[in-house]
Amino acid sequence: MKDLGETKEAVRRMGLRLVETGLVVGTWGNVSVRVGDKMVVTPSGADYGALTADAMPVVDLDSGEWTGPKPSSERALHRAIYLERPEIHAVIHTHSPNACTLAAAHRELPPILDDVAQLLGPSVRVADYALPGTKRIVRATVKALRGRMAALMANHGAVCLGRTLEESLLCCQVLEKGCKAFIEAEFLGGAKGINKFEAWVMHQVYLRKYSQQWEPK
Repeated sequence: MKDLGETKEAVRRMGLRLVETGLVVGTWGNVSVRVGDKMVVTPSGADYGALTADAMPVVDLDSGEWTGPKPSSERALHRAIYLERPEIHAVIHTHSPNACTLAAAHRELPPILDDVAQLLGPSVRVADYALPGTKRIVRATVKALRGRMAALMANHGAVCLGRTLEESLLCCQVLEKGCKAFIEAEFLGGAKGINKFEAWVMHQVYLRKYSQQWEPK
């Protein structure tokens, strides 16, 4: 997306979809999309049902300054991800139930399903706990995301990336599905992961061959 107005509306609609699908509750969670050297991000304390496109702040990626309402308290995390990962154009932070369960247990999600390995990577790491909105949580989460499209945030939630907004949503859905399968498999004698090397290969094949539909236009 290159048009700020179009991007603001897309971010607004995605906030509603996250609530409708149960990936966020209330005002928790946040969404952003990169537009050139800026990002459109949901505002602080957003009531997704009441948001308008005009209420979306625009943050300069170089300076961190913004226009419009005060952006999400997690804006520094979104900004750091874009600066670290030039291929990423959308970030969604969720508090979905099963991802939060693993985050509370500080349990890494192994590659227990093909789609988890393909979309998210050979594992989903847990970023060390830090207070929300701090430099420490930014550093820990960016580190956990290296080579991955998602990370759990200890005692907090999860963050998922995408080359487009739709891909980032798909990563959120696959992460929640994978976390649910992992929790339930633990009651059946323990989840059995795919070989780490094979999982890495599957992820690389997905990124390089089967996901052209997600490349930004």
